[in-house]
Amino acid sequence: MEKKNIDWANLGFGYIQTDYRYVSNYKNGAWDDGVLTEDANVVINECAGVLQYAQTVFEGLKAYTTSDGRIVTFRPDLNAERLEQSASRLEMPVFPKDRFVEAVKKVVKANEAYVPPFGSGATLYIRPYIFGSNPVIGVKPADEYQFRILTTPVGPYFKGGAKPLTIRVSDFDRAAPHGTGHIKAGLNYAMSLHAIVDAHKQGYDENMYLDAATRTKVEETGGANFLFVTKDGKVVTPKSDSILPSITRRSLIYVAKEYLGLEAEEREIYLDELKDFAECGLCGTAAVISPVGKIVDHGKEICFPSGMNEMGPVTKKLYETLTGIQMGTIKAPEGWIVEI
Repeated sequence: MEKKNIDWANLGFGYIQTDYRYVSNYKNGAWDDGVLTEDANVVINECAGVLQYAQTVFEGLKAYTTSDGRIVTFRPDLNAERLEQSASRLEMPVFPKDRFVEAVKKVVKANEAYVPPFGSGATLYIRPYIFGSNPVIGVKPADEYQFRILTTPVGPYFKGGAKPLTIRVSDFDRAAPHGTGHIKAGLNYAMSLHAIVDAHKQGYDENMYLDAATRTKVEETGGANFLFVTKDGKVVTPKSDSILPSITRRSLIYVAKEYLGLEAEEREIYLDELKDFAECGLCGTAAVISPVGKIVDHGKEICFPSGMNEMGPVTKKLYETLTGIQMGTIKAPEGWIVEI
């Protein structure tokens, strides 16, 4: 299929409407068969559950053009599982895992002309989501829901190289110990908006949220998990029941152990031990790893030896290996790559 006339190399990370999206409706206790549609608009009642009580969950993954010209997605089964967990927590019907993966394949295939070419630095971002669609005025779960998948071509998260970020320790709490921090619900991101706007006003790129109970342990940012590297080369990520189980983070831990031969562990990480790490990064779908050069804790600067000019050496190896797997230049573990 002929590609769209898009300046792939200069794409930003924003929304560009593509030709098709997938839609399935839940009514009378069952999901319908689902369709591809060219209509990008969602029409719902003014009293829809999603508008009144924020009953919505979502996912994020990408489609890539590999070095040999195939179009693939990365571990969509894990996105399906996480969407199931998110939906269950908000008393929403689960969209079946096998149907999720098939829907992703269908919508990417239909928008093949928008999948950026290999080497452009761009990808096709895929956003599946579910929301309560029928009128709800009493505080209760909706009875009807809509599952949709939209796609949009996006540029690289970094322009002109991965410049390390400066992060502040936030005074705001992201999630309560027994709350919804471990699921991908819209409400978690809504509460982070004021904190990120305030951080930007103060000259910081992101927030570091601490555990709400003791405010002594590292959790995550508003949209990414943390990854640290010790001075002796061990990869460490925070362990908490109130942070999102990042698919990218889990993949990077596997890569560290199985591809790079590094020690890697998930454990509680305390704020007062940050000064002892050699490297720090934020990991997620958008950028794989965003390097962090400095963390500011109420005026006290914690500067990582990796510096403010480029990724640290271990972080860079992790980034290059995982992106190589995604782009087809490095052999992937069984089941990680799903061809369209």
